Amino acid sequence: MSGKRTAFVTAGLAAGVVTGGVVARTVLRRRRLDPEAEEPLSLEPPEDLGFVESFDGTRIAVRAAGDPSAPILLFVHGFSLDMTIWHYQWTALSDRFRCVLFDLRSHGRSGPAASGDLSLAAMGHDVAAVLEAVVPGGRAVLVGHSLGGMAILSMAESRPDLFGERVAGAALFGSSASDLLRDALGSVAGVLRPDLRTLRGAVRGLNRLRSYVLASPTDLGKVVVRVTQFGPDASPHLVGYVVGLAARAPSAVWTDGLVGLMDADLRHVARHVRVPVLVAIGEHDRVTPPGSAAALADRLPDGRLEIIEGAGHMAMLERHETVNEMLAAFAAGIAPHTAEVRPARRANARRRPA
Repeated sequence: MSGKRTAFVTAGLAAGVVTGGVVARTVLRRRRLDPEAEEPLSLEPPEDLGFVESFDGTRIAVRAAGDPSAPILLFVHGFSLDMTIWHYQWTALSDRFRCVLFDLRSHGRSGPAASGDLSLAAMGHDVAAVLEAVVPGGRAVLVGHSLGGMAILSMAESRPDLFGERVAGAALFGSSASDLLRDALGSVAGVLRPDLRTLRGAVRGLNRLRSYVLASPTDLGKVVVRVTQFGPDASPHLVGYVVGLAARAPSAVWTDGLVGLMDADLRHVARHVRVPVLVAIGEHDRVTPPGSAAALADRLPDGRLEIIEGAGHMAMLERHETVNEMLAAFAAGIAPHTAEVRPARRANARRRPA
């Protein structure tokens, strides 16, 4: 080998070693700074239960994990998200619970809302349809986040008979019976233009702003989501995942669905929820008015309020270990002979394509 070629190869190898070292240090630094960096959040529960047809023909995608004979947890995700947002819960709890997850209408893999109905009433019917289809006997504990919690409350208005008979209890994270998002969106509307201060004008403006922010070549979308949805020490990986879900949600969800969510008042429904209810809210939640969450817990016949330290609106991601322990203990308290609180393991599944 000529001296020139030897020098070239040597330099290339050296550069490769240096580059590899830099990459390795970067990966190690990323893992050290963000312990969630390698978490495969898009994994789906392994059992595909197909589609459940809701009251108006909308097709609802359902998946599950865990022993079918185990106590059932039925998870309902929040606004503009999908079932994968419960990643840390079903992977950790499916060794002792039957975890059933589904995508609300016009979200995730579920079909678009029939006739464009994205009302909370329609989503309450979706919850009831899934409950009756996949829990043909026995009772389940319903677990809802934000919009998902309000959908559960909406089901109590249309199907109060299910509470007690088919629903053993409910855990509502970042939810309230009214005013959800109103304070946050009201401030956004004021920043936009005075003529956007009507409810529909505000959400249309917000959808345009969302499209601009998420299309930005910078990390503006992550900054906005971090500030509005997460606590002060949120994982960049978790923030980025939520940004991706919000970007894929149809515009109709951000307009029609958001109007229905903000305009809802389900305070009168609380009396129908005659089962134990855990109302949990992040210490730094900027989406759910803390006073509304506390008022909901007070209105419920058997409700209690828990504050999750350090978390924002996405407590099930940010403080997943705390949330998992809270859920397991809550379910065990409802049916202590069927659920034992013990260290959890992670389950296997497949990843949902991005």
